[in-house]
Amino acid sequence: MDDLQTARPGILRRIIAFPLTLMILEFLAVAMAASAATVGLKGLFPHGTPGYFLGGLGVAVLAILVYLACTRWIERRLAHDLPLAAMTKDLPLGILIGGALFTLMTGIVALLGGLSVEGVNGIGALWAMLVMAVTSGTIEEILFRGILLRHVEAMLGTWTALVVTSALFGAAHLANDGASLFAAFAIAMEAGVLLGAAYLWKRRLWIPIGIHAAWNFTQGWVFSVPVSGGNAPEGLLITTRNGPDWLTGGAFGLEASVIAMLVATGAGLLLLLRVIREGGIRPPMWARR
Repeated sequence: MDDLQTARPGILRRIIAFPLTLMILEFLAVAMAASAATVGLKGLFPHGTPGYFLGGLGVAVLAILVYLACTRWIERRLAHDLPLAAMTKDLPLGILIGGALFTLMTGIVALLGGLSVEGVNGIGALWAMLVMAVTSGTIEEILFRGILLRHVEAMLGTWTALVVTSALFGAAHLANDGASLFAAFAIAMEAGVLLGAAYLWKRRLWIPIGIHAAWNFTQGWVFSVPVSGGNAPEGLLITTRNGPDWLTGGAFGLEASVIAMLVATGAGLLLLLRVIREGGIRPPMWARR
């Protein structure tokens, strides 16, 4: 009995180990490190060069290392959601899913008259788009799925965690150029549900990282469409969008299209069904006993 009492963690350790505390500490650590590294990237490498891409890879790797350090030294556990052995299988699968979904959605919009291809640019802003895809896919998935979803789930259960993180992910895009309430809602539905389900499917981050990166790269570089608002990048294809905002997404880009929301959310719901069948839905902390 004395040995058990001696081995019990102290109050400070129990406070730190509580999911809410871990969520705050880890979110701040990864966000601050990634922000500082991004500033350094822009100052050290000319924009849109191969060196800029290598620097972007370095930023993504740094975010991963900070997350691994947090799980090892703050949570005192191994990061089972970023196993190196699974990367060579999971990451290509995620890239395939993300690229295929955005291409499918764009094809439907084109068939409905909302997008047309006018020509080919060549490589366009290839290196800049690769950096955007790699850094946004890695950093945002670590923050929203690896940290927020995982710790909210530990406290409030899977369904609440999925709703909360989807809403937060949509709200995070409200400050972007061309954003609207509908655009934020579309992002919450298509990206929040799809990427959350992709994480819950295997309980690993490589698949949602791949989906997120490929989705952004396909829309920005392949189809030259604004990525979550802003100006349309110079990508592989010269495209024009014509028609109502519900079809084309307006200034925000195709992500704010009803078609994108239906395609991506549908894929996310299919993944969620698989999660449910495999027993991947967890109750809130007070119901586990």
